Amino acid sequence: MKIHLAAVSLMLALVPTLMAGQAHAEGYLAQKVERLPVLELGLGQAGYGVSQKDFNLQTGKGYVLKLKSTGAKECAWIAPEFTNFIWLRKVEVQKVEIKASHIYEIEMEREGEAEIFFVPIRPGEYAWSCSGLADKGMAGRFIVK
Repeated sequence: MKIHLAAVSLMLALVPTLMAGQAHAEGYLAQKVERLPVLELGLGQAGYGVSQKDFNLQTGKGYVLKLKSTGAKECAWIAPEFTNFIWLRKVEVQKVEIKASHIYEIEMEREGEAEIFFVPIRPGEYAWSCSGLADKGMAGRFIVK
């Protein structure tokens, strides 16, 4: 019993040291969101262009990303690893709020817009693309620090 008590005491003593490198946040993280540049899909003469490839983000900070399709090419926007490591607050489409815990895909068959409200929770580099069109240039990444 004394050995277990000593181990627990040691673990409790080490907690502040182990957590020193952890991020800490106070307050409502998604209250003051930063609007990212609009991600326009379907630009250029061939319709495979995008307005921005990379987005630099920070964990624990609220963001809004507007996806805007020109309708030149059908786009099923995906970012599977990224959407696993965000807290999704909501998605807005034509003044309708969709509250869900995860995004699998946002499909835009014609011209339209969707806004994603989220907080990144894990650092890393995560790919996004229009499904099946990454090799044509409809792809990029989220770089989360």
